[in-house]
Amino acid sequence: MTLLLHATVNGLILGLVYALVALGLSFIWGVMDVVNLAHAEYLMLALYATYWLWALGRIEPALAVPVVVPLFFLAGWLTYHLLVRRILRAPLATQIFATFGLLFFLRYSAFAAFGPDVRGFLEAAAPPSVPVLGVPIAVPKLTAAGGALAAFAALALFLRRTKTGRALQAAAQNRDVALALGIPVERMYALAWGIAIASVALAGVLVFPFYQVSPTIGDAFLLVAFASVVLGGFGRVDGALVGGVAIGLVENVLGTLLAPSFKLLFVFVIFVLVLLVRPHGLIGEPA
Repeated sequence: MTLLLHATVNGLILGLVYALVALGLSFIWGVMDVVNLAHAEYLMLALYATYWLWALGRIEPALAVPVVVPLFFLAGWLTYHLLVRRILRAPLATQIFATFGLLFFLRYSAFAAFGPDVRGFLEAAAPPSVPVLGVPIAVPKLTAAGGALAAFAALALFLRRTKTGRALQAAAQNRDVALALGIPVERMYALAWGIAIASVALAGVLVFPFYQVSPTIGDAFLLVAFASVVLGGFGRVDGALVGGVAIGLVENVLGTLLAPSFKLLFVFVIFVLVLLVRPHGLIGEPA
């Protein structure tokens, strides 16, 4: 029973981190129906930014948030204007290959700039822990989970309670009607990309204390992010939260109780079974 409780609490913490990684991916699809295959590469770059702030300036990861997140908001904004805007009305295959090319551009730029070495955050002592339902959780992991919940709450409030958020939702629902109402759709799309890339950069900063960084670290997150988005309901912000938490729980609970080596296998078996029953995801609506 104690083992199950430990696995559940740790799975919930991990699932919230997965959800934050998936948030931007789902948000971009929900606003403009674009699949961003380069999504996790921005997480990799945010990890590098956090690493260099710590290595060169001794800036603690938590204090890097006000620097890294606005910087990556700008990166998302520029990505929209320099690339995405030009392929927005292109066939789906063109969009996929364009973001696939962006993935390789960002990855091999990181190889060229930083080399293949694995880098990480080194502490003299183990981080302190806080008990959650009697299970000790390291403070950096608890901070990451709390940051994920705060990011989801902030985005929900922004979309529902602000004029800009409602305009963004209108642009997502019907571009032509939004234009007729005088909503600057292009600006809303650029804003969506800024928010999406800023959210995955926030995830990068928060996971830096317990993940190492290399140019290929995005691979560890991209598949799980896509699985979270599809499992929860593609294009739904709350779907990313539900999908991420579900995957974290399945991975930890079944991996711990049955076979740790096959934890990802359990995730994708459950993933396929759910989609066979509900192709639109756990909380998604049929198209």
